[in-house]
Formats: sequence, C-alpha cells, structure tokens
Amino acid sequence: MAEQNTEAKLKNLLKQEKIQLWNPPYTDDHNQPATQHMQELAERYAPQLGLSAPEVGGALESIRAQAVRRGKGNRKFRETSVATLELLLPRDKVKDPKKKNFLETRLDVTAQQVVDRIVEEFGLKHLKLILNGRTLNVDQHLDQQGVKNHSKVMVLRVSDAEQVSKEEEDKKNQSESIQRTQKGFQILSERDGSEDPESTPFLEIADQKGNPLKIPHLEKKALILAMGFHEKGRSLMKRKQYDNALCHLLQADQQFSKCGSALLGSVDNYAVLQLDIVWCYQALEALSCLEDGRSRLQRAEECFLKCYGEQQQRLLMIKGNMGREEVLFLRLHLLQSLLSYLEGDDSQARRLLSKVESLYGRLCPDSEKMAQLMDLGFTEREARLGLRASGGDLHEAAIHITTRRQERQDLMQRERQKRRRRTESITTLTELGFSRRDAARALHHADGDVDKAYCILLDSSQVAQTFTSLEDVLSPEKVDQLLYLGFERDSAEAALRLTGGDVQSATQLLLDNQGVLSPDLLSPPSTSSSSSPSSEEASTSSTSTGGV
Repeated sequence: MAEQNTEAKLKNLLKQEKIQLWNPPYTDDHNQPATQHMQELAERYAPQLGLSAPEVGGALESIRAQAVRRGKGNRKFRETSVATLELLLPRDKVKDPKKKNFLETRLDVTAQQVVDRIVEEFGLKHLKLILNGRTLNVDQHLDQQGVKNHSKVMVLRVSDAEQVSKEEEDKKNQSESIQRTQKGFQILSERDGSEDPESTPFLEIADQKGNPLKIPHLEKKALILAMGFHEKGRSLMKRKQYDNALCHLLQADQQFSKCGSALLGSVDNYAVLQLDIVWCYQALEALSCLEDGRSRLQRAEECFLKCYGEQQQRLLMIKGNMGREEVLFLRLHLLQSLLSYLEGDDSQARRLLSKVESLYGRLCPDSEKMAQLMDLGFTEREARLGLRASGGDLHEAAIHITTRRQERQDLMQRERQKRRRRTESITTLTELGFSRRDAARALHHADGDVDKAYCILLDSSQVAQTFTSLEDVLSPEKVDQLLYLGFERDSAEAALRLTGGDVQSATQLLLDNQGVLSPDLLSPPSTSSSSSPSSEEASTSSTSTGGV
C-alpha cells in the first residue's frame, strides 16, 4: 500500500514536469534504464517525498518498467490485435505481491476461453471474472463486454478446489448459491399478496418507520431481488468469505440498476451496497480498481445526502437520531481516506481520517454504561445502538430502547390486524359463492375494498382482464396442448379466453361442445341491474360484514 502511495505521488510530479520515463534520456534504445539519469531524478525527488533516494529510485524504476511494458503492449495490439490484460488474482495465488500478473489474448474470444487459460496457467478452478464491478458473461466475447487492451480483470474463486473432500461437500458452489438466492427472492418478488393469505407469505417494502411504500411492480420486484442478494452478501462478509460475498453484492447492484433514480434516491440500501462492494475490494486487496471504487463511494455519498439531507436534517426529522447512520459515514470516510492515500493525496487522506477518528470517538460506547443497560434486561445490541442514538446519555438510551421496542410491537400488531381484516374480507366473499383464490385476487386488485372486490368478481370479463394477461391466457404452450388433442386453433384460443387460461377447463368445455363453441358461448354475458347490487346495497354489504 505504501508503494502505491509513493508511486502515485511520483506520477503527479512527473506529470507536472512532463517527464516521460519510457523515453530517452531515462530509457535507452534497448528499453533498459539509463542509470545515471534515473539516479539523478531519484535524488532530486527524495527530499520532496521525505524518503531515501534508493526508495524513490525503486519506485521510479517500477513506473518506468510499467510504462515500457504498456508501450510494448500497445504496439503488439496494433500489429496483431493481441491485448494484454492485468489479472488481479486471489491473494493466496500471488507469490510476489509486487509482481503483477498479465495475460495476452485476443478480444474476439469468449470469456470462457480466458477462464480456461487461467485455470490451466494458475491452477484455479470455478472462476468468475470481474471488470469494473461487473461480472463477465462467459458466453460472450470480451470486446462485447467492454474489455480493452490493458484492462484490469479481477479473478474471483467461487469454490476452493484445494479443500479436502468433506469441506467441499459442506461448502456449496458459489454459482449454485447465487442461483438459489435468485430463485428464492424471485418467487417472493412475484408474490403480490393476491394468493391465500393463510398459506402464502408476501413481502412489502416499508420505510424506516415500517410504513408500506407504493412502488411500481417491476421496480418492487427488482428491489426485492436486490435486497435479497445484498443481505446474502452481507452474511458472507461476516464470515469473511469476501470472494463469494462480492459476487452476490454485484448481483444486487445489477438488480438495483433496474430501479428508477427517484427510488434509489429515497432509500439508503443502494448507498450501503456501494460501501459493501468497496469494502470487499479492500478485503481482497483489489484496490488497484481505483476508478470503480472511487465512483462507487461518490454514488454512496450522493445517495446518503439525498436520503438524509446535507446536515442529516431529514434523518433527524424522521428518526430523531442518527446513531446507526453515523456508522455508515464512518465506513464511507474510512474508505475514502484509504483511496486518497493510494492516490498519493496525503492531506485529503489525513483530513478524512480525522473525521473517522472523531466519529469513532462518539460511536464507541462506554463499557460501564453498556453493562448498566444490560443489567436492566436490554441486549448488548440494544444497549450499543441506544447509547449511540442518545449521544452516550444513559437515561435517554433506556428511553430510546424502550420506545423502539414499543414501535416494533405496534408494527407487528398493525400487521396482524391487517392480515386478520384481509382474512375476514376473503371469508365474506367466499360465503357469497366465490373461491378463496379468486376472492383474494379480487380483494388485492381492489386495494382491500370489499365492495369493489365484489363488483370485480361479478363481472367475469373484468376478472379475466384483471387477473391474467392475454399473453398468459393464450401462451403457446397452452394452445399447443389443445392442438395436440386434435382441436382447431380458433376453438382452442376461444376456449382458453373463456376459461381464463385454464387448460383443463378449456379441454372440458371443448369436449362438451364437440370441439366447436357456439356464438352464445363466445358472446360476453350481459350484466343487468337485477344481477348486481346497487351502490347503496354494496355499501350496506360493506357495513354489515365489517369490510376494509
């Protein structure tokens, strides 16, 4: 890390003086260093950096060698289209931390071909390649995914092939873990609360006070997937499985990208994810990916400011304190300080580090006060968060913890009441002759209004339009099943429309009518005033049944 700091400072000095180490008089005709000129330069810069001349000389030679290698790589790429990629390998595969690992390849090959070469050359198995925070698709060509000459590609190991067999059995393959996570949260994200509430769980997105947020369906689905991947990644971080964690976090980042900017600016989850990704970078000693790390920290800071306000005034208004969020700012400033140091900006690094020390002093709870709160029956976590929220005041911390407990109980009580009202409303509709499934769906689309749900259920054409899209009703698979049974396409499609896409019911309908549907069946039923209640009757029905 110190070497990166020194090299960054020297690069700034060289840039200011417009010195090109890869050209004479610092590099001779054979691309070797010109010793005398390099030594003079090292002696001139040493006092400015507060280092010895040999230390500065070694750093200058490293910069010169990199520049020469880059120049050779550029010529080779122009002449042969063979690119040079810098590989950031897992730490235990790096024999010399100061030596970089390169791979020469054409860019019109698939990422899988590069993976195969890495497996062969470095003895790694089950890899993922990361470029600028994105996982490369093994089936696509490198140049189609933004890989260029001199790109830095991170190599993540998804399982350790050198573990003994029992450990291999215990440790699931990372790609399978990602697929399981995606499948589980995909199912949850697609449940919209329209199923039977007694047997089907469903998720709601809530604000910091637990109040449900109205979010468009597609964004809600992406947000649930993103939060699921993020939570799995954080649990892996706690177990220090940073390779595995980073893969899940990047999947979360991909899902967050499907959400609108307004949503991302109103929740802090996206900002916390950016911190976690950069934290994994530093844990994997992959901070040479400075560009991606810097942009992520900038996005995190901008998101925090939008969510909390410039001086956290919005946060104070909503929550009354900012204890938990100050921990996030501590992590943000710590990572920013580290990146500034690696870029050679010592003054900025020191300024940010002083912020970290100040925050840490405020957030580190007093052990005696922690013990007193725990003696009162509070958990260690509650005591710590309570002291942070109250600025270390013991009495205020106890009040804060008690208030938070009551808020959680109230939230759970409201949720139980909402579910009970929902169940009662569905029961009311089933007593009127509708199935529980249809009643639950109608109630969902009516936003809990029993009267509207009843009207929806009465109008069969509206039921079909509301519950099932035409594409789903007439899916190729369903139509093909009826065609295989010998029915004509027109009749098959008409039967599916009439039955809402239920293949069994459509089959029975066609069999009952010898495969040909009469015009009477195809015409929509009329709704007369006698078959549906008036608005007054509907209102009375709602009152008598205690609807939502």
